[in-house]
Amino acid sequence: MTALDLSSPVAVVGTGTMGQGIAQVALVAGHPVRLYDAVPGRAREAAGAIGARLDRLVQKDRLTAADRDAARTRLTPVDDLAGLADCTLVVEAVLERLDVKQELFRALEDVVGDDCLLATNTSSLSVTAVGGALRNPGRLVGLHFFNPAPLLPLVEVVSGFATDVTSATRAYETARSWGKTPVACADTPGFIVNRIARPYYAEAFAVYEAQGADPATIDAVLRESGGFRMGAFELTDLIGQDVNESVTHSVWQSFFQDARFTPSLAQRRLVESGRLGRKTGQGWYDHSDGAERPEPHTAEQHRPPAYVVAEGDLGPASELIGMIREAGIPVREEEEDHGTRLVLPGDGALALADGQTSVEFRDVVYFDLALDYRKATRVALSASQDTSPRALSEAIGLFQALGKDVSVIGDVPGMIVARTVARIVDLAHDAVAKGVATEEDIDTAMRLGVNYPLGPFEWSRRLGRTWAHDLLEELHLREPSGRYAPSLALYRHGHAADTRRGSS
Repeated sequence: MTALDLSSPVAVVGTGTMGQGIAQVALVAGHPVRLYDAVPGRAREAAGAIGARLDRLVQKDRLTAADRDAARTRLTPVDDLAGLADCTLVVEAVLERLDVKQELFRALEDVVGDDCLLATNTSSLSVTAVGGALRNPGRLVGLHFFNPAPLLPLVEVVSGFATDVTSATRAYETARSWGKTPVACADTPGFIVNRIARPYYAEAFAVYEAQGADPATIDAVLRESGGFRMGAFELTDLIGQDVNESVTHSVWQSFFQDARFTPSLAQRRLVESGRLGRKTGQGWYDHSDGAERPEPHTAEQHRPPAYVVAEGDLGPASELIGMIREAGIPVREEEEDHGTRLVLPGDGALALADGQTSVEFRDVVYFDLALDYRKATRVALSASQDTSPRALSEAIGLFQALGKDVSVIGDVPGMIVARTVARIVDLAHDAVAKGVATEEDIDTAMRLGVNYPLGPFEWSRRLGRTWAHDLLEELHLREPSGRYAPSLALYRHGHAADTRRGSS
């Protein structure tokens, strides 16, 4: 099944920001486009707004004047659904209410031809449930665009329980012909991105609720160590706290209140107070005119240790050994069968976050995971109230000697980046095992949909087969709510590797 022919009219129902964006995408691709909105006059206003955006594209040399003029002639606002009768694809972008969407599609079935493809842009409702009210649910598919639709390349093509393969394939190929990057997924709560992205927000909020660090510090560590484009607090302020919490709550409820998706009480209080982020001028941060952005906690300068002893290869942090030598600090390497760490002159030790806490050990300072320790500009350290001042000072001085800002956070198991990445990896493996999407599509979706520096499976391969499972297992021992229990899929992934090594 191929993409829709460019001569085929495409309709968009609902002319808010998302509807206008989808209409612009189809229009620029070359289709005749019909616009309809239940509010009288709104479709014509939307057509005017789209025309103005096309003008701006011409001004930026992203569209020729001739192509703009041709696009304008193909754009037609209509006053009722009957004006969509000849369309071969109708995409709805109306209110996120199941009854509203079902009523719309039932009405469309009485208007459009039997071969017309119907698509919902829902981000939180079940595509299966939307199609359940139709005479022919096989032609309904989810086409989940990301806002702003003209700029963001990702489109999740969602097959409901009753969606025909031919419908899903045609929708997929059409999205690709529009210059988008489609990914195929089953109808699961949150689809790919909103399902697998939940820990990015949840773990940042959990560290905050545990008084491990303030929002500015957590955001800085996620950006400067984890390589994420925005921290969780600033990103949810941009999205809107009410919007972000609503998606989290929807996924949690849809998974029958699975502990892995539990919403944040701190975020709930923020929403209740009306502090919704940038749109209200106040969220986790103050966005009012002239407000100063809080600075992350950064340790004062400390002297580096005279030497370090490397026990083991440090696993995902092994490049630190070469970096320490390059900084002029002598490193003595010793073989170690159990555990890997850096021993400091004062008998303290540095260990990569593994889901355990500093208070369990004598003078162990944990350091967080980094996407790339050479490029990272900040590293987080975690210590307990019992950690000796000398051990912490030497740990801080060591990373400062490597040119890093250092943020010292509370004794939080799994720290910030490590626990976040481990949970994202776990949810990704679980999704593949349950037939939600392929590894390749999940990696593509997370890179393009939320700008992650690596896809979950790219992270997994870089960190090793058992790394995420082992960290989550330790976290689960310390917080046995089920939130951190590693999935069976992640267990199988790591265990299969162990079995092969044992038989070699």
